[in-house]
Amino acid sequence: MIHKDRTAPVGVFDSGVGGLTVAREIMRQLPDENIVYFGDTARVPYGSKSKNNIIRFSRQIIRFLETKSVKAIVIACNTASALALDVLKEESDIPVIGVITPGARAAVKETRSKKIGVVGTEATIRSHTYSKVITEMEPEASVIGKPCPLFVPLVEEGFAKHHVTDEIIEYYLKEMKHSDIDTMILGCTHYPLLRSRIMEYFGKDVHIVNPAYETAMDLKALLVGQDMDNDSGNLARYEFYVSDTAEKFKHFANSILPYNVETIQQINIEEY
Repeated sequence: MIHKDRTAPVGVFDSGVGGLTVAREIMRQLPDENIVYFGDTARVPYGSKSKNNIIRFSRQIIRFLETKSVKAIVIACNTASALALDVLKEESDIPVIGVITPGARAAVKETRSKKIGVVGTEATIRSHTYSKVITEMEPEASVIGKPCPLFVPLVEEGFAKHHVTDEIIEYYLKEMKHSDIDTMILGCTHYPLLRSRIMEYFGKDVHIVNPAYETAMDLKALLVGQDMDNDSGNLARYEFYVSDTAEKFKHFANSILPYNVETIQQINIEEY
């Protein structure tokens, strides 16, 4: 469906604050686009939930975003992209894109050894979605996946710069560090908030891929290709909604985003 109103917002959603790393990149690369962001802070993390629940949560969020008349939706969550994207694309009249294909494409472009590491939630790694997408693009690629379930709570609870995070990185990634990968995908939108610590741990020989930039570029191509990009010249508007802990989310948003967030609205997502 071609959306008639080019000034309509783009919907972006995640299980919590991680998707703000994608929203931040959309703000940078598509500065004219209005954004409605939803963080499912009442039900974070998604990585330990079943596929059926992830699909149910995602359907509720899409229904909420549709009430905001969004023209496209970005699933800024690797777990929901891995487990729900195909279903949501079939069911929705609005274009829906995820973060996995853009991240996989960037890694395939970057790797020289064709050995790629992926870190993500338990659900994302268990789905093997990254492996499937990468090997479709580069059949000779070898993919090592590692679930890092504590990374999301470390970010959500504000421990990204705490020394305990370095210990958890070592605990999860020591085997990958001693493998022969030359590229690693941060396969959860929370993980870029640990990027500098992870880069420090791996050193300069491993290229770290943050799918947020590639996702923003995919969104741009989609909007321009369907004549849906906002060319009004008006200042972009951003709205933020959460299912719980609005004040905590606001504090995080202001530490991540390039402008000051003044209002976060809390909604009951179970009503959708």
